[in-house]
Formats: sequence, C-alpha cells, structure tokens
Amino acid sequence: MEYRALGRTGLNVSVLGFGCGDVGGLIVKGDPKDRIRAAQRAVELGINYFDTATSYGNGVSETHLGEVLKATKLDVYVGTKVRLKPEDLSDLRGAVTRSLEDSLRRLQLPSVELLQLHNPLAAAAAGSSVSTAQVIDEIIPALEALKKQGKVKFYGFTALGDPAAIHKVIDHGAMFSAQVFYNLLNPTAAGNATAPSAAVDFAGLLPKAKSKGIGTIGVRVLAAGALTGSTARHQLAAQSVAPIGTGPDLAADVRSAEVLKKLVKDGFVSSLIEAAYRFTISHDAISTCLVGASSLEQFEEVAGAVLKGPLPAAALTRVRELWKEMRS
Repeated sequence: MEYRALGRTGLNVSVLGFGCGDVGGLIVKGDPKDRIRAAQRAVELGINYFDTATSYGNGVSETHLGEVLKATKLDVYVGTKVRLKPEDLSDLRGAVTRSLEDSLRRLQLPSVELLQLHNPLAAAAAGSSVSTAQVIDEIIPALEALKKQGKVKFYGFTALGDPAAIHKVIDHGAMFSAQVFYNLLNPTAAGNATAPSAAVDFAGLLPKAKSKGIGTIGVRVLAAGALTGSTARHQLAAQSVAPIGTGPDLAADVRSAEVLKKLVKDGFVSSLIEAAYRFTISHDAISTCLVGASSLEQFEEVAGAVLKGPLPAAALTRVRELWKEMRS
C-alpha cells in the first residue's frame, strides 16, 4: 500500500481509505461479522484511514464503526463530519461542538483525527448551504477551538457547492483537508482543459489545495456507481444516488462511461473500476481516495486495483483521447 502526506497535517495516509457511507452501505447495513471482517481486511492490506459522517444512516455509520473499532482494537485514523442544519445558523459554534460530542459518543472515541464540514458552500447561506463568511468567521474558529481542546487533531471540509466559494475557502488557507470530487467523468478538479463536459467545473481545486498544504480526499471515484459500467445496485447500497458534478442521473453517467471501456479493450486495465481508481490516484495532489463497498468482494476488487498503482503515462494519454470522443 502506498502512503501519502495528508497535506501539512504530518499524517501519512494510505492512498486508499475505507468509506463508511450510505452509497456502498456495508458499514451502515451490513451484517456485524461482515463489517468486522471488512475492516480487518482493510488494515491487513495497509489501509489506515476510515471515513464516516453523522449523516450516514443518521448516525448508524458512526455507531457501527465504533463497535467495529472496539471489537477489533484496530489502530486507524478516523475522520467524521458535521452537517449543519438551517436551525443551527443562529449558533454555529455551539452546533459544531454538539455535533462532535455526539459523534465521539457514537464512535466510542475520545477524539478523532479529522472533523470535516459536510455542508455545500455558497456566497450566501441558503437551504443546506453555508456561506464562505460563516465558514471563515464562525465555523473555522469553532473547529480550531476543538483542535485546541484535543478533541480533533485536524479539520477540513467537503469541496461541494459553488466553485467560487470553495476556492475562497481554499485560498483562506486554514483548512487542513478537503474532500474533492474527482473522477473520469469529471476531472475538472485537476484543471484539465481537455476534460469531458461536466455539470460542475471545480476549476483546478487539486493543485490549489496542494499549494496551500491542504490534504485531499478523493470521493465519488466511481461517480456513485456509474464507473462500474452498470446501473445495477447491490442490495446494501443506496438504491438512488444523485450525481455530483457529472450528468443529470446515473443512467446518463453510465452511458457516458461506455466510451471509457475502451481502456479495457486496449489492455490498459482489466476493468472500468480499475481504471477509475488508478486514474484518481494518478494525480499527485490526491492524498487518499475512498472506497465505499457493499461487500467484501467489492472491497477486494478495488483494493487490488489500487495496489497496482497509478495509471502509466500511455494510459493517461489514452484517457485524454477518450475524453475528446466523449465531447464530440
């Protein structure tokens, strides 16, 4: 397993992280024995970062992960998230603190390595979005206070929402990590001008984050399953997942991914899933990327792909050629 620096945190994280979310569903809905075995297998393969959130199963993911860690005594880094509600806006600092306290109780941990803001960002607060001013003036100070108390070692955010707002928070420089949406269907976080048409242009977030010493966590590597090449869903997986930054729905993304199957035909990879993960870890600004599996078999497939390392230069050249086909 390759390890990379998580920005300026001083932590070296496995290039593949264990995602505990609803999209895959194993930690949220899986059998307790399967959850334990998957976590143990992850550590056997060298994975040292586990990612959860308050919103995954309404706290169930944190509870189950806490049970797994208590039962196995695995020594891993844990990241969780705080998702603020509109009613929290009058007391953002208090809401961040209360959310973390609830997370630590469910996780049965005294602290976590990483706490991340999970709301979309916007110029002005609206719905589930928080404003850049709220992030900089209230949320970051609340996160910093928790860091000083030793309840979190570092803090970050999910780079979702208005790209200009996201860039403003990156430019501010206080955050230690960013969850970045970067995959074969929307590689705009790398700033690639030849990328296929995407619903959101993340405008080179990855190199900017790297320049600021902000570690990056690649998410939606499979575009919510579209880069499996199929619309079929495992029984534990979320049955309906809204695309983020790609097409209008899963079916449209699967159709877009069809062109990329030529990477398999050309002999660069054995599967579209392998192509997706090896592409994401090919960017040197990616610290780690998450696998959200529904089964141990799915997890093993992704881990096997990542262990092969980044795509070679010839494969990346072919990817750029296929993006041109997708745009034509």
